[in-house]
Amino acid sequence: MDFADVVRARRMVRAYTPEDVDPQVLHRILDCARRAPSAGHSQGQSFVVLTTQADRSELAELCGEADYVARGFTPWLSAAPVHVVPCVSRAAYEARYAETDKAQSRAPSQWEVPFWWVDGGAAFMALLLATTNEGLAAGFQALRDSPALRSLLDLREDEQPLGVVTIGHPAPDRRSGSLARGRVPFTEQVRFR
Repeated sequence: MDFADVVRARRMVRAYTPEDVDPQVLHRILDCARRAPSAGHSQGQSFVVLTTQADRSELAELCGEADYVARGFTPWLSAAPVHVVPCVSRAAYEARYAETDKAQSRAPSQWEVPFWWVDGGAAFMALLLATTNEGLAAGFQALRDSPALRSLLDLREDEQPLGVVTIGHPAPDRRSGSLARGRVPFTEQVRFR
């Protein structure tokens, strides 16, 4: 697919067929996501992948899927065949910028922008675009960091989860009411000086 077509085709999906995701396809998606840029090539992004029904159901419960269903929606977290939790580690940036070749650089504690979050967002977008490029669909759900979540994901102390990305073969879904807003005009988002 042409890159512009991938960007235009990408949308958040909350309904999937029961078909499994080919492990080789999932590997290609994750390989793209892990290649997202990172300050100083710190590579402080990581991905926890859940594919068993038990793990996905437990994560869905921790995300409050029952409340979502009670509002009239179809379960989607527990139905998605793959959950990917992108994470970031500030410690990876602290360690990288303590290395000799970065000695003249400002330490991450002095940065105006915490680049581990920027780089986490880049990895998140690479994950979404790679999924679309493979002809699959992805959705996103925020997570509340908790001891139960950290235990399920077996997170290291320094890992901070960004949310959960669901991946699968798209099924007909209920489109978000937010789409009625339409796209903001180009000239309202882009200014040339």
